[in-house]
Amino acid sequence: MVKNALQAQLLKAGLVDNKKAKKLSKQAVHEQRTGQSNEAELKAKIAQDKQEKLAKDQALDLEKKRLLQGKELKAAIIQMINQHKIRDIDGEVSYQFIDDSKIKKIYLNQQIYNALVSGSLVIAKESEGYAVLPKALADRINDKMEGFIIVNNSEKNEQITDEEDPYAAYVIPDDLMW
Repeated sequence: MVKNALQAQLLKAGLVDNKKAKKLSKQAVHEQRTGQSNEAELKAKIAQDKQEKLAKDQALDLEKKRLLQGKELKAAIIQMINQHKIRDIDGEVSYQFIDDSKIKKIYLNQQIYNALVSGSLVIAKESEGYAVLPKALADRINDKMEGFIIVNNSEKNEQITDEEDPYAAYVIPDDLMW
């Protein structure tokens, strides 16, 4: 009836009686059962932690992929700008524009200057400076990623003037030379 040697020794010594021994054995059985249920809870918690870690790892992986795709897109746009920029633009006419709240100046020939003012050409940010691009390419670049096109005068030319503007008849030229 006595399940372990310690209980038998305690009974022989007279320190505990049969009732107390049965109570202790029932308590041991109960602890063993609850220990098994704690083990099941522990297994469930481990499985839940694994699921959370897996979800976190997947979120980090998606973020890394998104950043990598952004870098790839940026590199592709820079490559497009380098391939399609107009090369022979040097001249004596200066064109001033704003980039990052700073006034920048590039020197162009008259034909490129006129096309830039009319809106058929645009200025884009290049790795080492600025590039002059055709309007169609600039639209494709803007569709893919914002921030590369700095000067696009075709947008200004398409703006609708206010009918009640008292100065609407006085057009301010964009190509005003000082």
